Amino acid sequence: MKYVRFRDPAGSVRRGRLDDGTVQFGDESYEQDAVDVLPPCEPTKIVCVGLNYADHAAERDSELPDRPLLFLKTPNTVSAHGDTVTLPAGKERVDWEAELAVVIGEQCRNVDAEDAMDVVEGYTCLNDISNRDDQDTEQNWVRGKAFDNAAPMGPVVATPDEVPEDASIELRVNGETKQDSSIDQFIFSVPELIAEITTHLTLEAGDVISTGTPAGVGPLSDGDHVAVTIEGIGTLEHDVRASSR
Repeated sequence: MKYVRFRDPAGSVRRGRLDDGTVQFGDESYEQDAVDVLPPCEPTKIVCVGLNYADHAAERDSELPDRPLLFLKTPNTVSAHGDTVTLPAGKERVDWEAELAVVIGEQCRNVDAEDAMDVVEGYTCLNDISNRDDQDTEQNWVRGKAFDNAAPMGPVVATPDEVPEDASIELRVNGETKQDSSIDQFIFSVPELIAEITTHLTLEAGDVISTGTPAGVGPLSDGDHVAVTIEGIGTLEHDVRASSR
């Protein structure tokens, strides 16, 4: 199944089932395009994985990690399908990064890899927008990764049975394909990531693990339209604009 968080015509926030472009909640149904689609969850944190595709590590001129490289995006980074993201002012390069995002379904800690899928609610699409100017010069990547609205995600949460183990992942900018890969190219699998992360911190229901991006990252420009499509989930779309500062 696929679920979408949305604001109904009365202004109430709901979570409904998406079926062939129609959102169903209780005995009401709405066309997806007629409702305000919200971020698919409300994470207390987004745990991101760096260099989880060998080809992206190569294009970043980085060695392959021997354990998952982890960093955080904070709740202020979340934005929704259809939003317009304002790029940080005065930066030469702010990149797109298409990623499969894992939505956690329950509070968990010290989860074994063989049990990891039990704590997964589903998957969504995420664009890990990255300010390279600062990322490449700082250790903790706060300026590089945690600026406002740097994690557009959505439009739905798809249950794991909807997403093939070799699901394709594609990013297009203004209709031109920039990234084209599949999630079976991960260096570290979703269960391995959950086991490693929960060794060190508690994940809450609604938290997100963003699993890394394939090769093909590149700079965003004012007015760009971005589309991230993952097989079995759908397409996250958003625009970007330059800061007015």
